[in-house]
Amino acid sequence: MTLRYPLPDIALAFRALHVPGRPLVLPNAWDPVSAAVVAEAGAPAVATTSAGLAWALGAADGDRLDRDRALDAVARIVDAVPGIPVSADIEGGYAEDAAGVADTVRAVVVAGAVGVNIEDARHEAGGAPLRCVAEQAERIAAARAVADRAGVPLFINARIDTFLRGAGGVEPTLERAAAFLAAGADGIFVPGAVDPETVKALVAGVDGPLNVMVGPGAPSVAELAALGVARISAGAGLAQAAHALVRRAARELLREGTYGALAGGLDYGELNELLTRA
Repeated sequence: MTLRYPLPDIALAFRALHVPGRPLVLPNAWDPVSAAVVAEAGAPAVATTSAGLAWALGAADGDRLDRDRALDAVARIVDAVPGIPVSADIEGGYAEDAAGVADTVRAVVVAGAVGVNIEDARHEAGGAPLRCVAEQAERIAAARAVADRAGVPLFINARIDTFLRGAGGVEPTLERAAAFLAAGADGIFVPGAVDPETVKALVAGVDGPLNVMVGPGAPSVAELAALGVARISAGAGLAQAAHALVRRAARELLREGTYGALAGGLDYGELNELLTRA
């Protein structure tokens, strides 16, 4: 496997950013320009949002995006922020089985990313909301093995959707977390859990860095840091906000014939320069 960047060093630097009480804060990006803007704002790493990336490629979220298109987008994001660690949200692994997840992770490494999110949610209509623990652990173990063979200490963030899918509370989440960490995950991501008492219980019960997802109404970064959180993600929030602005501006232009929503936009030259540097 040929690596496009000095990934072992970048991967180690990314790992070191996960410190309980001093969390890595990730305003998630979905394309090269959003990644460049996030990096210019001061983010020490860039993480993708699978939903935002899928929408940008004309697909719905929820394991509907083709793996090759997704990983081509990840490679373009990596190239837009040279030297900055990139973590790729790969949904359930863009694959039906553990061998397919291994193929996806191999492609992630070739693309130049040094981290992945792998979720345990299922999206089949009428099916169980989550993969069984053993199946998900097998998929994580396959991801770990292929990254290790490549010599890249890839940070595997095991996403547990118990809270997001209404499939369990703290105890089932901790059981899954223990199994996924034993299988080779490095951190645990529990979107949907922001209540301080819940977060406190998860921090205490997870034997690894805890990642939570934030948005309007969630505790502040400082409050989550005080609870011992090691990573904070915005998920699809920035993409949703950007698309909301598109709708507001479009409706104003079409209905009112005015342009107020366009005020405060980034300067053309500034944006152009961000991508010229890549």
